[in-house]
Formats: sequence, C-alpha cells, structure tokens
Amino acid sequence: MLKCVLYLAATGVLSFVLGRLLPPDKMNWQCFPFQPLHGEQNGLIYKKIGIHRWQDKVPDMSRIFVNLMPQKKMKSVDQNSLLRMIQETCIAELIHTVLCLTGLYCVKLWRGVGGIIFAMLNVVLFNLPFILIQRYNRPRLVRLYQRQIEKEMQAASCQP
Repeated sequence: MLKCVLYLAATGVLSFVLGRLLPPDKMNWQCFPFQPLHGEQNGLIYKKIGIHRWQDKVPDMSRIFVNLMPQKKMKSVDQNSLLRMIQETCIAELIHTVLCLTGLYCVKLWRGVGGIIFAMLNVVLFNLPFILIQRYNRPRLVRLYQRQIEKEMQAASCQP
C-alpha cells in the first residue's frame, strides 16, 4: 500500500510541474480531445449530473499555489483572460487524464485487490471529477470568449 501512496504522490507532484511547464498557447480547445463531444451537449450533460453544485467543494490547486496557477475566479473578463482560462482547463484536463493512466500502475505495485482498489480510487475520486469539471466549464468559457470577440469586432466596425 505504501508503494502505491508514494507512487501516486510522486506522479501528482511531477504532473503538477509538467502542467506548469506546458505552454498554454499550444492547447487548442477547438480540437480533440478538448472540443466538446456530441453527447456532452456543450456541457449541459454535466449540469444534469449536478457538477455546478459540487465543483467548488473539491480541492483547488489555484487556492494552494496562488502565485503558480491562475485563479479560478477571474478578476476581469477580457478576451485574453478568457482565452488563458480556456487553455488552463485544457492543461488541467490533460494532466488529470495522464494521472488516471499512470495510476493504473498501482495494480502492478500492489498485486491483488488492494492495487485494483487504489487504481480505481485514483481514477474515480482523485482525477475523474476534475476532468468532468474542466469539460463542464470550458464550453461556458468558450461562449463568453466568443461573445467578447464579437463585441470587440462590433465596436471596431463602428469606429470611423
């Protein structure tokens, strides 16, 4: 069991560092795997399962590492801030997906039921909720971002 705990802690720390090193501008929210899937109904499916009620209750790394991560609560809703937040949701989703996959190694570290339980807990409790939160929030942020672009284009076309 200790091997699994240490392994998951180490992969968690490494993935956090990786997430901070990934260039946000390389995260294309319009392409697979970040674009909404048809069955997600642009995030509506997540509202149906109640994410909006519990998403603020899960641990948030931006509250723990204030200077290293962008805050969830945006101070301004300008085009650049929205784009950066959309890109950060892609990074978070990617990192949690990688953690789901690397956590499966617990089955090998702790042979038998214990390793399977650890691997499943890693997916179901520690990563899947965060993936779902990103997939719920991203379409909402994209809609705001697109409205912001439209406003700016409209304002530019009205100028002499």
